[in-house]
Amino acid sequence: MDTGLARRAGRVGVHSVDRFVFSVPALEPAQRFYAAFGLDVRRVGERLDLHTFGHPHCWASVHASGAPKRLEYLRLGIYAQDMDTLRQRIEERGLGCEPHPLSDGTGLWLRNPDGTPLQLVVAPKVSPDQKSRAEPCADVAPARSRVAPVRPRRLSHVLFFSPDVPRMVRFCTEVLGLRLSDGSADLVAFLHGAHGSDHHLVAFAKSQAPGLHHSSWDVGSFDAVGCGAEQMRAAGYERGWGVGRHVLGSNYFHYVRDPWGSWAEYSFGIEYVPHDLDWPAADHPAEDSFYVWGPALPDDFIVNHEQPVTGR
Repeated sequence: MDTGLARRAGRVGVHSVDRFVFSVPALEPAQRFYAAFGLDVRRVGERLDLHTFGHPHCWASVHASGAPKRLEYLRLGIYAQDMDTLRQRIEERGLGCEPHPLSDGTGLWLRNPDGTPLQLVVAPKVSPDQKSRAEPCADVAPARSRVAPVRPRRLSHVLFFSPDVPRMVRFCTEVLGLRLSDGSADLVAFLHGAHGSDHHLVAFAKSQAPGLHHSSWDVGSFDAVGCGAEQMRAAGYERGWGVGRHVLGSNYFHYVRDPWGSWAEYSFGIEYVPHDLDWPAADHPAEDSFYVWGPALPDDFIVNHEQPVTGR
């Protein structure tokens, strides 16, 4: 239900990442990877839908294309009362496009400056209305054989590649109504929802072409981040980065490299931006914008393996 309870007065903009949609060469590796990661992976016809256990929402869809991995489109949730204003913004700027052929065709459609299709749909707000609660950790470590599987609670954010990060920031703030949280020159930028969200709903990192860098999934404790890393290593997914702690967003992290060269992140403790707070966005030096502590960054961490988007 579109309640509009968490809403910043006088602001029109998207409130949630409703779903991200991408394609991969074949579904079987995706099924194995995301099931091992702890998601509720459901086969729906010729695609996979990614859910979290105990939550009704579908956070992502994965299609088989027989071609290299590719970001197909991004679906964003909006309030019903914002539909007309957002439609006007799209029309005034000439950004409208046809619905993506893999979509249900509903809502408002536009392309961002990098050419990626966006779908704006009236939908319940699935970004949080408060900082995610921490789950208690046992004072005494359990036996290794008794560790419960790590199961993320929800999608936290998605980070995309972009050849022009400042241009994407302008688009997201002026058209989508997002707000800048923090950034570093033209290298990376993090944006939150005006109606309350984690420190970032979406983020952009500089690359030669658009693409999907990683999806980030909220877990309930620092211990769950570490157990998730071990869970994936035991399942054969040994390449990763972490455990560590980010500066911007302050969350603890561990990233796991997926079969296509991008990443999935276990995240705990990310900062929260309430709808009534003016977040003090800042431009940070590169050395202060990434992580406080953790292992050395893998050489291929910010490598875009997708083909440049040429439009449909």
